[in-house]
Amino acid sequence: MPLRSVLWLGFFVAILGAWAWLYWMAMGMDLDVIGRPGPAGQAMRMMDPGMDMYMPMANFWPVFVMWVVMMAAMMLPTLVPTLRSYEDLIANANGTRAGWLGVVAGYFVVWVGFAGLIAGAQIFLLHRGVLDMLGIPTSGWIAAGLLAVVGAYQFTWAKEVCHGVCHSPMMYFLGHWRTGALGGLRMGAGLGLYCCGCCWGFMALGFVGGTMSLLWMGLATLIMVFEKLPQVAHRVTKPVGIALLIGAGIVAAKTAGILG
Repeated sequence: MPLRSVLWLGFFVAILGAWAWLYWMAMGMDLDVIGRPGPAGQAMRMMDPGMDMYMPMANFWPVFVMWVVMMAAMMLPTLVPTLRSYEDLIANANGTRAGWLGVVAGYFVVWVGFAGLIAGAQIFLLHRGVLDMLGIPTSGWIAAGLLAVVGAYQFTWAKEVCHGVCHSPMMYFLGHWRTGALGGLRMGAGLGLYCCGCCWGFMALGFVGGTMSLLWMGLATLIMVFEKLPQVAHRVTKPVGIALLIGAGIVAAKTAGILG
């Protein structure tokens, strides 16, 4: 089998394996695909993180591993257009398969770092009563505020700059070209930072309905993939922002008792 096929096969196997692990974990926590807990999940949700017993979801390392797997499941699919662009440079410049792997590694290292930050934030908020054990906000106002912040971010200069790089990886490669595995690593990390600046909000939205909601993971992945496609990228960002702001208003109205 050609090396190109082996690498792409391994790439997609990693994505499928991550999704399978997340499904197994959600079912093990007695959650449905939306993230709603059954009886056992509800009991876990109500547990006090300060109890004198070991609870994986109240400790940093298990939560960090969960977020790393989520990064693999959700962010690696968005890298496909970038890797295809790099393959064009293998044929037309002096790119290599080692450089291809370097791009993947650099990109993923950045998102692993983000996984550490968001896992730390989850543990911090859990122990202060802002989130429960399943990563669900204890107040609807928190969810509404987060939806509003992420929705408003879609209209900012920072989003525009980061999104501009993310959906045009070829331009980034041409302007920052480095050869070999280390060169690929550097370029992948640079692209990962822009991607993180573009998509961090969709990761944070896991705190709206619960971090183990497979529905949220799937929708967020779909939106982020569309944002990377040159043909439709600029048609996605602002409508998503509007939808999130409307969602924030609905959640706020329900929390205030205006809507049933």
